[in-house]
Amino acid sequence: MRIFVTGASGWIGSAVVPELLDAGHRVTGLARSDASAAALTAAGAEVVRGTVDDLGVLRDAAAAADGVIHLAFKHDIAFSGDFKGAAEADRRAVDVFGEVLAGTGRPFVLASGLAGLSLGRTATERDRPVTDGSPLSMRAVTAEAVLALADRGVRASVVRLSPTCHGAGDHGFVAALTATARTRGVSGYVGDGGNRWPAVHRLDAARLFRLAVEGAPAGSVLHGAAEEGVALRDVAEVIGRHLGVPVASVAPEDAGGHFGWLAGMLAQDIPASSGLTRELLGWEPVRPGLLADLEEGHYFTARATPVTSV
Repeated sequence: MRIFVTGASGWIGSAVVPELLDAGHRVTGLARSDASAAALTAAGAEVVRGTVDDLGVLRDAAAAADGVIHLAFKHDIAFSGDFKGAAEADRRAVDVFGEVLAGTGRPFVLASGLAGLSLGRTATERDRPVTDGSPLSMRAVTAEAVLALADRGVRASVVRLSPTCHGAGDHGFVAALTATARTRGVSGYVGDGGNRWPAVHRLDAARLFRLAVEGAPAGSVLHGAAEEGVALRDVAEVIGRHLGVPVASVAPEDAGGHFGWLAGMLAQDIPASSGLTRELLGWEPVRPGLLADLEEGHYFTARATPVTSV
């Protein structure tokens, strides 16, 4: 297949592209900079220049493709205070893809997240996110809109990714938590630290996206969770040991000042299973788990940007 990938040079996309190419697919990647374009060309992909705001570019690229994987999201503005703007841009892009792919039977795979479920129990693929009108829930509404495209002749599926897609080079939540521990001189967790996050290695996640675009039935919800739940206290303990700093609880009322924008996420208990995904697509994660990946040490040689106080 010829597959158009947005976010193709990003953290997940840069693993998805070679996964697709190695499986014999042709890949066209969206690139907003010369550096991104060069990286895609070096990987063996074709390049379309533009951003998720260039709806005409997205429309033409999707029309020329046999399928679309939409990974791009404006994280830069989302985590600097304008999550609503990022979510609105994402929805506009999704609506364009839906228009182009309607009635074709072609696959459309959307990257979404597990953090929006917040059920107080282990979530499954059958669970639906909370959509309360808040900026954070807007992304969940977009995911539901993608699933609804199954009724319009699109082989649409949604991959709900774990909040930590870890691996060498990660600049996400765990890297930010590590940077905060280095800056603060203490590796912290919120409350008793027993709250859990699902986790997946980025290379296992990349394989799931390939399997989804190749064969996920229309309307499928897929969970990119290799581990159901890793206690954040355990994560903090590994970070503290490698950095040589004490490990300590941070009271919930003090979490914002200590962790900055990361505080709300660190307080969530969001375990999730991927049993239905594995059964449906034969996906079996084989890469190291989160704690084992941390023990390899690469998170402690890289320098991520620490969070700032709110």
